[in-house]
Amino acid sequence: MPHTRYLQLDVFPAARTGGNPLGVVVDGEGFDDAQMQAIARWTNLVETTFLLPPTTPQADYRVRIFTPSREIPFAGHPSVGSAHAALEAGLCSPRDGVLVQECGAGLLPVRVEGAGEDRILLVQSPPARILPGDAQDRAMLDALLAPFVPGKLGLSLVDGGRRWWIAEFANVAQLRASRPSHEALATIAQRSDSMGLAVFAREGEGVAVRAFGAGAGIVEAPASGAANGLIAAVIAQREPDGPLARGYEVSQGREIGFDARLSVRIDADGTIWTGGKSTTVIAGSLRWA
Repeated sequence: MPHTRYLQLDVFPAARTGGNPLGVVVDGEGFDDAQMQAIARWTNLVETTFLLPPTTPQADYRVRIFTPSREIPFAGHPSVGSAHAALEAGLCSPRDGVLVQECGAGLLPVRVEGAGEDRILLVQSPPARILPGDAQDRAMLDALLAPFVPGKLGLSLVDGGRRWWIAEFANVAQLRASRPSHEALATIAQRSDSMGLAVFAREGEGVAVRAFGAGAGIVEAPASGAANGLIAAVIAQREPDGPLARGYEVSQGREIGFDARLSVRIDADGTIWTGGKSTTVIAGSLRWA
């Protein structure tokens, strides 16, 4: 196997190395499914992506997304990071300020705002729907969250590209103090086929977020685009005239030593865009026998 381009990125950093790491194999052609999974297992990052030529003329590039254990159709920070890598590698250029990503969730537009170190990339979240959720799962989550005062949007199970339980806390202090049981969340995630629990609290004109991805074996994620997209869906659907209904800024990761900043845009028709900055930390080559 010849050397192929490989990047390691910092996605959504408020300051350098404050975001969520991502591995990107720029020249993904030539790797079969088993090799892609083996590479993702070896990098041991939350996700590793592979850039490929699109299969449709509507798309600018195609991406496959792998966790260390399996392929997934969509995730937010891998989508933003992959768009960054495609631009940096010269694989494509925006058309009217937009790229189109082909992935397991379909064709997703990516907005390109600004240039250079100030460039922000925002991926369009897949359509989301709020589900009733199982009564036993709700009871288990209510018990986990019982010490904390809920916010007005309460608890929801939301599906859109990924599936997360979403809960609003009444204040940021309680959010930062939360330490839910990873084992209990893993049980709930398995029962509900979800990633786990993402919690948020309003903070000034934005929100603070924590994402406990027990369904993927993650105790807490430093930054999660998909979870933030589903939080935005709950806000857009349940508070269409509220102060956050057209977008806001997100702080995430401080409780685990990171400092991530995400931007959320909500169009008048309810379309949600999540993203932020992305930087290249490592640029090199991968040799995989």
